[in-house]
Amino acid sequence: MDTVLGEFLRSRRARLTPAAAGLTDYGDRRRVPGLRREELAQLAGVSVGYYTRLEQGLNHNASESVLDALAAALRLDADERAHLHTLARPRPKAGRRHGPEHLQPHLRSLVSTVNLPALVLGRHTHVLAWNPLAHTLLAAHLDFHAPGDPATRPNWARLFFLDPRVRELFGDWADKARDTVADLRQIAGRDRGDPGLARLIEELTRCSPEFAELWSGHPVRGCASHTREYRHPQAGSLILADELLTLPDTDGQRLVLFHAEPGSASAAALALLSDTARHAGEVLAI
Repeated sequence: MDTVLGEFLRSRRARLTPAAAGLTDYGDRRRVPGLRREELAQLAGVSVGYYTRLEQGLNHNASESVLDALAAALRLDADERAHLHTLARPRPKAGRRHGPEHLQPHLRSLVSTVNLPALVLGRHTHVLAWNPLAHTLLAAHLDFHAPGDPATRPNWARLFFLDPRVRELFGDWADKARDTVADLRQIAGRDRGDPGLARLIEELTRCSPEFAELWSGHPVRGCASHTREYRHPQAGSLILADELLTLPDTDGQRLVLFHAEPGSASAAALALLSDTARHAGEVLAI
């Protein structure tokens, strides 16, 4: 039985009131917040029994039109709509790779030569490589060569929620936390059944109350670019934009670049930080 799809649908039903959905609210007392199953089924134009089976994971043949109707009734945004389709139609397990990831040599070379903080995240947010400036900016307390060994390879989601020094780096940790969980929800929707990902989520849920609370809300949002304040122990306060670029032919690996507004105080601070980073070593072959 697929509980993930049902949990997502229930979370979206719970946040939508009858009035917001365009239904007449007669003020009757409700045992749970949000729309009832029969109300959502009415809005989507399907039978209550059909929707109930879908929410319970007993119906695996929902058409594109039914999913679109549910998404419209639930007022889902583009990321949530795509996530609903992914959950309802999981990709086949055959051919998935559950072992350690490797980085293509030309991507490793790219990271090492970029004059900005740069790193590559694996499909489940493991750090596959970082250049000295990214290492110095984000996690100078870790071994620079750690990404080269799957046994010691840092995982960004784990660092963010469980490493206090990484936590202190972010001026608005709560906002970044929501984005991190929303991104991981999308990843988990695509890679259900991956044992390594399941272990990561279980660990974070068990060890971080903040993660557990956010995860239970089923946030879904793509992470493409942000501008955030960083409070670096050496460089002080920096305002940096980050760009996440999905790399082709890599099964979900992403290049992350950080940059400051040209001529700004943050750009000057980043330039000074690069002097420290020059002594951090070179990106290790993976």
